[in-house]
Amino acid sequence: MSLAVAIQMDPIEGVDIDADSTFALALEAQKRGHGLFHYMVKDMSFRAGRVVAWARPLAVRREYGNHATLGDYAEIDLATLDVVLMRQDPPFDMAYITATHMLEHIHPATLVVNDPAHVRNAPEKLFVTHFPELMPPTLITSHMDEIRDFRERHKDIIIKPLFGNGGAGVFHLQPGDENLNSLIEMFTQMSREPLMVQAYLPAVRQGDKRVILIDGEAAGCINRVPAPGEARSNLHVGGTAEKSPLTPRDLEICRAIGPTLKDRGLIFVGIDVIGDYLTEINVTSPTGIQEASRFDGSDLAAQIWEAIERRYQDTTHHRA
Repeated sequence: MSLAVAIQMDPIEGVDIDADSTFALALEAQKRGHGLFHYMVKDMSFRAGRVVAWARPLAVRREYGNHATLGDYAEIDLATLDVVLMRQDPPFDMAYITATHMLEHIHPATLVVNDPAHVRNAPEKLFVTHFPELMPPTLITSHMDEIRDFRERHKDIIIKPLFGNGGAGVFHLQPGDENLNSLIEMFTQMSREPLMVQAYLPAVRQGDKRVILIDGEAAGCINRVPAPGEARSNLHVGGTAEKSPLTPRDLEICRAIGPTLKDRGLIFVGIDVIGDYLTEINVTSPTGIQEASRFDGSDLAAQIWEAIERRYQDTTHHRA
């Protein structure tokens, strides 16, 4: 099977080839004989009922400083391709939402991974609220009195923007911290969006686990341990990746959410688990497959492509 694949992402020239999941997926696609194109969201247009992009042919290699070769720009009708990987980084804002609306015009005849409608309907911090039995105590609100009451009950809290990413804007407020009012003022000046407030989970000191699910099945994980003095475990803010097995609780969480992910066409998902609690379901541009594969010897990029190819074949069969 040789597929025509477009990768909708940010500039590929600056990615870390030892960590970037999109690079790993591109390398695996090329290994399988798929033809690759690269474009950015700003290169997309909707015109006369068609979704087009100014895209460039892409070749990749695991070679530092020379990992990507891009050909000349050409306008491509995305409906003529087999697969589009939606892999641009959040924030999950109106530009992101608009891109999902545009891609709906070609999906599923052109298989978009992940399904754009369900990406739009499953922002990380809101989608998880459909599984309240798996979550820590959580409040989503813009109401100051609600936040104060929540803090009074739980004392030690985390407060963060609802549509942020990468750990940006995440604050840990311990009992006695006097910054709550100032933080809320700052957030409300920056955005009209509600805030997410959660009970602080001391287990985060032992790590914030990223579990990879492929077509609804647990496939691998890493544990991300925050640096001393840091509440966030994200790797790009100093968190350290460690090998970690999938625990019975991890598998229980995956079994609870897996069928929903599969039904929604969310083929590549990364969930965040702290202790016994599910804190986020990442469907926009999940990361972690290179680190997880190095720790356990698996090839998650190959497994993701096997799932994509199966879904493509199923879709093609149903169309026939």
